[in-house]
Parts: sequence; C-alpha cells; structure tokens
Amino acid sequence: MKIRRFFAKTWPLWLSFWLPLLIMTGYFIYRQMAPFGSSSLLTVDLGQQYVDLFAYFRHTLLHDPSAFFYSFSKTIGGEMVGVWAYYLMSPFNLIYLFFPGQSLTTGIFIVTILKYGFAGLAFAWLLTKTHMQRGWLVPTFSTAYALMGWMVANQLNMIWLDTVAILPMVILGLERLLTTGKVRYFAGWLAVMLIDNYYMGYMVVLFSCLYWLYGVTKHWQDFKTLCQHALKFAWGGLLAAVLSAWLLLPTVWALLQSKAQYNVTKVHWKFEYAPWKMLAKFVTGTFNFDQMPSGQPNFYVAWFAVFAFILFFLRRRFHWTVKLSALVVTAVLVLSFCYEPLDLLWHAGQFPVWYPYRFSFVFSFWLVWLGAQALSEHLTIKLWQALTMLVLAVGCFTTIYLNLKHVKYVLEPNLMITIGLAAVTLIFLILPKQNQVIYRIVALLLVSVDMSINAVASLNNLSYVSQAEFGKYTSVLDQTVNQIKAHGGSGFYRIGKTFTRTKDDPMQAAYNGADHFSSTFESIIPNFFGSIGQPDGDGVVAYTNGTLISDSFLDMQYFMDKKVPQAQAANADYRKYIPVTSTKPDVQNYQAAKQMSNSQVTTYKNPYALGLGFGASNQITKLKVSKTTGDPIARQELIYQTLADRNPSALITAENFDQVIFQNVKKVTTLTGSVLNKQDLGKTGSIYFKFTPQTNDSYYLTLGENLTTSNASYYINGKELKQYPTYRHTIAVNVAANSKGKTITFGIQMKKTSLWLQNFTLYRLNNAQFKQSAKKLQRAPWQLSHHSSRKLTGTINIQQSHQVLMTTIPYSKGWHATVDGHAVKTKRAINTFIAVPLSKGHHTVTLTYRPPFLALGSAISGVAALGTIGWFGVKHRRKRRIRL
Repeated sequence: MKIRRFFAKTWPLWLSFWLPLLIMTGYFIYRQMAPFGSSSLLTVDLGQQYVDLFAYFRHTLLHDPSAFFYSFSKTIGGEMVGVWAYYLMSPFNLIYLFFPGQSLTTGIFIVTILKYGFAGLAFAWLLTKTHMQRGWLVPTFSTAYALMGWMVANQLNMIWLDTVAILPMVILGLERLLTTGKVRYFAGWLAVMLIDNYYMGYMVVLFSCLYWLYGVTKHWQDFKTLCQHALKFAWGGLLAAVLSAWLLLPTVWALLQSKAQYNVTKVHWKFEYAPWKMLAKFVTGTFNFDQMPSGQPNFYVAWFAVFAFILFFLRRRFHWTVKLSALVVTAVLVLSFCYEPLDLLWHAGQFPVWYPYRFSFVFSFWLVWLGAQALSEHLTIKLWQALTMLVLAVGCFTTIYLNLKHVKYVLEPNLMITIGLAAVTLIFLILPKQNQVIYRIVALLLVSVDMSINAVASLNNLSYVSQAEFGKYTSVLDQTVNQIKAHGGSGFYRIGKTFTRTKDDPMQAAYNGADHFSSTFESIIPNFFGSIGQPDGDGVVAYTNGTLISDSFLDMQYFMDKKVPQAQAANADYRKYIPVTSTKPDVQNYQAAKQMSNSQVTTYKNPYALGLGFGASNQITKLKVSKTTGDPIARQELIYQTLADRNPSALITAENFDQVIFQNVKKVTTLTGSVLNKQDLGKTGSIYFKFTPQTNDSYYLTLGENLTTSNASYYINGKELKQYPTYRHTIAVNVAANSKGKTITFGIQMKKTSLWLQNFTLYRLNNAQFKQSAKKLQRAPWQLSHHSSRKLTGTINIQQSHQVLMTTIPYSKGWHATVDGHAVKTKRAINTFIAVPLSKGHHTVTLTYRPPFLALGSAISGVAALGTIGWFGVKHRRKRRIRL
C-alpha cells in the first residue's frame, strides 16, 4: 500500500527521468554506439581530450591519490587541481571506476544517458516543489528541458552537462529564499555547482543575479522585504563561495598561470552578427560540425514550450511588473547572444575556442520555465492569443526562409518539418478539450516527438570514433606502457613515441610523457616547447619533433616506435588505429629493448637521457633564451652546452643542399626566406632538395610556421613526411641519421601558387660532441630513492663548484625544496624549470609540491562548514526550547 502511494505521488518524477533517458538510449542504439555496436560516443573533444582524462580519473582514485594535486602525465609535469575543478569533479565520474581500458566508452555511454535523465528529473522536481505543474504536464515540460538544443549540441562536452541538472535546484533554492527567507538551499546547491564545474557555475551565478531581479518582482511585498532578500541573496552567494573555497582558491591560482593569460584586453562595442540569425535556431536540426567552431547559440526547445513562453506575456493573471521584469531578463539574454561585451562577460573575458555561446542553456531554461508557469492544465488558449502566436511564428519562419542562403545550417526539409510541428502544436492548443488526461498525454507525446526529431536531425550530422579505432589503439598503448613499466625498473623516467591518438595519451595510459591538451595548461610549457621546435598552441603541446638534444635533456629514457606490418592488406587498418605523427630516424641511435616491445610497437632505450635532475653549471640560471630570434636547433644547442659548461657553438652547423630541383617553379638562388612561385598556375609545382651526408650524424630541417600541410605536402625519399599537422612556431624535422653516403631527398609539392620558405634551414648535429656533453652531464645524477606525483627525494654528488641541481620539472611556486633537511629557495632556469643551488659535495634533496592556496581555501571552507552546522544547531535548540 505504501509503495502504491509512493508511486502515485512520484510517477511524474520517474517519468521525467526515464523518458529523456530512453529516448536518447534508443537513438544511441540505432547509431550502434558501444556497447550496442561498432561505434562510440567519442567525437571532437570527448574523443580527443575528455576520455583520456576520465582514464586518468580512474588511475588517480584507484592507484595514485597524490595525482589529484600534481601529475607528470600532464606534459612534463603540471598542477592538477585546476584540471580536476574544470574536468573531473562530477560525481557521475565515479561510474568510470567500473570500466577500465577500452570499455571506458561503455561508461561514457551510461554517464551520458544518466545526465539526460537527471536533467529531466531536476526540472520536474522544481515544477513539483514550486507547484507550477502536476501530473502529465510535469514530464512534458521536463522533457522539453532535458532534450534542449544546447544539451544535444554539447553532449560531446559532457563535463558541462551536470549544469543542466543542477541549475533547476539552484533556482528552487532562490525561490525558497524569496518565499521563506531560507538561504541554505540556494547556498548549498550553488556551492555544489561551483565545485562540480566552476566555469559553468560562473554562468549560473550570472543567471542567478538576473533571476533574482525577476524573482523579487514576482514575490514583491514591500521595500523592506526587498532589502532583506538582497542581503540574503548576497549572503547565500558568499556562503556558496566560501564552502567551495578549498577548490576555488587553488583553481584561481592555476588559472592565473594558464587560461587567464589569454583574456581579451580590448572590447569591441559591436554586434557580432545580424541578430535575426538567432531565429534560425528555432528550427529543428540546426546543429552540425560547422556550428562548433563558430555559429549561433543552441537553444532549441519544443514548440509547445515556445508557445507557452509567449503565452506568459499574454496571460492577464501575471502582473504587468512581473511581465516587464521577465521581458528585461529575456532581452538581456538575447542581447548577450549577439552583443560582444555581454558575450565576453558570460565567458569570463575570453572568447570561447570553439563551442560559442556556451551559456545558452540558461535561455532554454528560461523559455521552458516561464512557459510552465503560463500554461494551465486545461491546455486551451484563447483565439486572440493563438492569432498572436501565429503572427509571431509566421514572421519567424518567413524571415528564415527568405534568408536561407545566409543560414546554411538550416536545411529546407528541416524548416518544413518545424513549420509542421509548430502548426500541429498551435492547433492542439486551440482545440477545446473534453478529456483532459488524454490531451495531456498527447501533449507529452507531441513534445517527445518534437525533441526526438531535433536530437536525431542534429546528431546525425556528426561522425564518431569507431569502437575498434579507440579500443585497438588503447590496447596497444596500454600493453606497451605496461611492458616498459614491468622491465624498466621503479625509477622515474619519461616515455616518448612516434605515434599519437590524442595529446593526452600519457593520461590515458598513466605514464610520464610530454604531450598534453587542456584548458588549464600553464603557459610556460607551450612557450618553452614552441621555442625548441615542438608543435604547441594555447593549452596544447605535442612532443613529436624531439632531437637527440631535447630527448636527452627532457629525460626521454624510452621511445615507442610503430612497426610497419608485413602484409600490405593490414597496412591500411594499422595506420587507421595507430596514426604516425613523427618522422624520427634518430631512434637508430638508441637501443632496441626486446622485452619492452611487441608485434605492433618497438621500444627503444635512450642511453643519453639525463634523468629528472642532474648537476649542471649555475650559468643556466642566468641564461636568457630569446623567443623571437634564432631558431629551435640553435636554442637547444645553447641550452645544452650551457648546462654542460662547454663551447656553445660546438654541436650544430648549418649545411647546404647538394642539389635543388625546381619543377614548374621559378628558380631562386637563396633558399631560406625566399618566396617560391609557380610558373604554370594550372600545374603542380614541386621542389626537391638533395644532400648526401658525409657522416652518420643526425640531420634536422627547420620549417617555419608558414610551411604547414595547408600550404604544401612534404616527402622524404618519396615517402610522405609524418608530422603532427598544426604548429605555430618553427619546428625541427629529423630527416636523416646513420645515413653516411646515402642521398636524402626532401620534396615539397605546393598546394598554392606561392610558398614562403620560412626558416627553411638544414642542420647537422655533431653526434660525437653531443655524446661528450651528455656524458659530462650524466656524471652527477639526482638518484631518486622515492618519487610520487608530489614528492621526490634523492641524493646527488656535486663534483664541481658553481653548480646547481637542474631539473626538468616546470617551475611553480607550489614546489618547495629542502637540501639535507634545510629549506632552500628554488630558482627558475630558462624561464621554465626548477633549479636548486647546491654546494660541492654529497646532498639529499627533496622536492615537495603543495598546491598554492589549498591550505587557505580548506581552512576557509572548514570554518564556513563548521559555522553553518553550528548555526543550525543553535536554531534547532531554540525551536526545541520554544516547543517545551
């Protein structure tokens, strides 16, 4: 009996949870997403970034909790609190603990559909607790909300999806604050939002401010009450901030080292596009790949909810002041979608890199929420209201149709379908209704069909990574890394590779690497990597162009190199799931390690690796390496020779090509810096640069940032150059090693009418001199006796005066050093790395990482939590005394 009563009261909530979940599950099964087929949900950032971070989440919780604070899987080392705060604090991520390796895609499937379900449940809870709707209309509006256009467009950004479930709870807390004066619900849920994802939480805070303006008008009593509500609203926001300070304060510090350095400093007071283009987003299926980097905001909701929203302003039961405040909030949100200063405000002073107008979920919430308040259970509107809606809809669709060529993401069939859905919905609202229950069920079906069509039409425009592509690569990577760990000893070492699926492969397989991609990436690392010839960008580095020098310096003790399959039939599939991104003849200078190799990958051991730390000349702390002059090979030589206290110009020499052949290209006498022009614009222009090494030394060719694959194709001895495709600085390509007497031909095929040979120079590394420098630097290694993600202890014997312990740990104020038990101040070397001053002799050096402001933030949150608990305890006792 109790169970029946429970379900009789809660069935709208259950239906609100299960309906969007089952709709999306059905679609994913239709698309054969793992575990139901050969595809996966991985696409764009979900496939290139998040899935690896989810694997790292598993590794941290199950194997290395200290990696919550710092990780050497984040390129050559980096803070992790900021990464966790942005990517990994969702409680849904705990589900990934049950899905290791290639099965992680199944975990992503489950988490994704659950987030759809909880979004519907949260909105239904808001409707129920505020008594705005009941019965069948609860799942009707909650389904329109859970399957909104923003949700569908951003399911690949699943780290943001929790927001859609938490926002209704924050608004419920605001409603309770305005009706009962209780702050705890608002403060509590806002704190949850800030901890779950501070970035989206910031947007929720801005929307809460707008909603408060509407709410105080809606619940207006008098001026005194308004002041009380204002103070309680401010107190609630402050309490939420201090309760989450343990995470927010170290995150703010991390942002100051990374993302905050790219803030826009000049604001243009202008419209970003013609505002009428937003109307196109009321058409179903108006999301595709082209809308990801730039486009209009995604806020599609069912036309049932749109008409209900319009009805809010046509119903007489809402006071004109309430309508006016709602109109102001609507105007601010709409203006934010097209007016640059407001757009920047919502994005915290930065234009988004892809996925514009990320805050459009609040507009979808606003549409559905006002609509739910306006449409009564009778589901019938008056004729004049219907005519008003008809005029607005006709105006909207006419504008879109007349401008189809300007909104290419709108397909004419989709426009016709949308017009049909809107027409059916409007007719449904006009019809008199005898059996209210049946019509409410019809309304639910109408919304479900509408939102399902939008989901299918939008997601069908995207392609996904196959399960085999992800699974095979992950298995090979895990297998090889585990072999290295099993036979490479327990010491610290970094691993490089000549192939890449994503820049976060080190996090996927939990090894110390040199690649990384995240939005909270310290800027000093991309700056350094770009200066030594590695592809880099804002928030990304790919260590694909390592030289003997950089491999040695950065402690790349092992290198994983792909094997070419014997059978040509297997070659295509092999290249598909193990993409080669590095041409590296230098591996011939390393030692093949059979025990660490397998049928797909050969692992090499680098005998010249210097270790994480080593004794070096203290001149390295005074070295100024220019970022704007010179080239990456010259910088590497200067750094390495300064460390070894040897002649800075003894390692490299510039070489000339023996022969240059121009085919359909006008000849030039000077290569570097020249502009090549085709002779016949209708034919292919090619240039072949030939040289024959007279030694077995390593040869490197520098290519300026203009020499990318968009401008030309590149070949070494007729084979396509394997190179990571995007870079913004000059890179160094390894073109030969152990090739004495063999002719090397570097070919360029122009894709355009002209080509600038920017920073195009051939260099020879004197391998004998390099080995001497490496041997000298290896004399005083930092021999680690203990190492974890945030603490390293080891001994070092400094044999000469004027030396330091040079490490390749990125400099950070979070690192603290002790020498022989005494605290010492670290120095910054090459503007990038930690160096510890040492005197001659034997020393024990310990480096410990403590996230800046973590202790302060934890203390603030702890005091706030204890104070809040104590306050409630006092109130509870007072109530008991009054009762007695």
